[in-house]
Amino acid sequence: MADTPRSTTVSTKRQRIAELAKQMPGTALTSLSHHIDLDWMREAYRLTRKDGAIGIDGQSAQDFASDLEANLEDLLSRAKSGQYWAPAVRRVHIPKGKGKTRPLGIPTFSDKVLQRAIVMALEPVYEQEFLDCSYGFRPGRSAHQAHEALWRGLMRMNGGWVLDLDIQGFFDELDRGHLQQMLRQRVTDGVVTRLVGKWLNAGVMEDGRLNRPTTGTPQGGVISPLLANIYLHEVLDQWVEHTVKPRMRGRAFQVRYADDVVLCFEREDDARRVMDVLPKRLGEFGLTLHPEKTRLVRFTCPQQGNRRDSDDDHPKPGTFDFLGFTVYWGRSLKGRAVVKRRTSRKRFSRALREIARWCRTARHMPIREQHRSLTQKLRGHFAYFGITGNSKALASFRHYVIRIWRKWLGRRSQRARMPWEKYMRLLRQYPLPPPIAVHSVCRRPANP
Repeated sequence: MADTPRSTTVSTKRQRIAELAKQMPGTALTSLSHHIDLDWMREAYRLTRKDGAIGIDGQSAQDFASDLEANLEDLLSRAKSGQYWAPAVRRVHIPKGKGKTRPLGIPTFSDKVLQRAIVMALEPVYEQEFLDCSYGFRPGRSAHQAHEALWRGLMRMNGGWVLDLDIQGFFDELDRGHLQQMLRQRVTDGVVTRLVGKWLNAGVMEDGRLNRPTTGTPQGGVISPLLANIYLHEVLDQWVEHTVKPRMRGRAFQVRYADDVVLCFEREDDARRVMDVLPKRLGEFGLTLHPEKTRLVRFTCPQQGNRRDSDDDHPKPGTFDFLGFTVYWGRSLKGRAVVKRRTSRKRFSRALREIARWCRTARHMPIREQHRSLTQKLRGHFAYFGITGNSKALASFRHYVIRIWRKWLGRRSQRARMPWEKYMRLLRQYPLPPPIAVHSVCRRPANP
């Protein structure tokens, strides 16, 4: 009889963990690490990205794979014996827009594999705990599903008041003591909790200097998104569901994707009450709201037939951004007020700047290679922003990409800019993909 595939064996173990966690709600699980064996480590390696940046030890995925079995056995042995020493995370800064940058932590490849193994053990436990309002970095959930939940909630409630939260420096300010206490409420396995503590205290290597911050979890770590969800599940999700919503006079709901959070209320007085107590709630866990980016938005449904700015009795509803989209009230083809979404100006501009930066650096590459890369970039943009009602922004993005490409192709030498006639012939030979609403409601399969 053929051997059982490794992935199936690991999947069966994870299902057992999930069933156990479901049968024992509120009880700390004392033994998870015994499930982690060499097959588990092989699956963790398979699920780890091989094209990521290299950590402080200089070891690439190819280096690790050159003696894969021995490296996995050594990693597993050191993790379970307590001899594993979490290496510092290499910190780089990536562009964020308007000259700002965002710090990103890059663990070593072996650390990524071990973190993935622990995530595989913790995920089945916490999937029994997490609420439906949470969508970020969870299996089978996506940003588009978060937007769908937001859209449906706002349409059902006929708009209302939206509290657009911005937690200031969440990944840097997260309180490690609170996090470890939250973890121990559900998991007390010594191997798991010890490794999480080592990763939290591993330190950051930047410009050759080792820093050991006392708060936060480095962005970029494989386990960081799960730890963030555990933290905000306790700080926000549970609080909103079991403390806030029962006290509201009207309907209310929350949608959260990692640390991107919107709270929606039917009544203004409910929204303002929550806005008043939120700073205190977050402050108990070492978090603060950004004073300028956190705002309360009047998002009530506009009056029927009132297409322009309204009078003082019915002011025009505001807009807010969520996960790269601007959410606003618009009109359907039949003239009904509906919630719509378009690419936010900030994300639109940032994406074009990235395209321009790439075209400038790649302008001397062969046209065929440039075309292949630009096609991939456009399809990636359409794959995320291609939703119902956003066709204008998609077409505009493609239009600007065409102009940017022409600009930098015209600077391949000291000659004059590329004439439009010549460029149009090139585009006929190397056409860029048309804007497609990948997530259009028209593309969804009909219900059987």
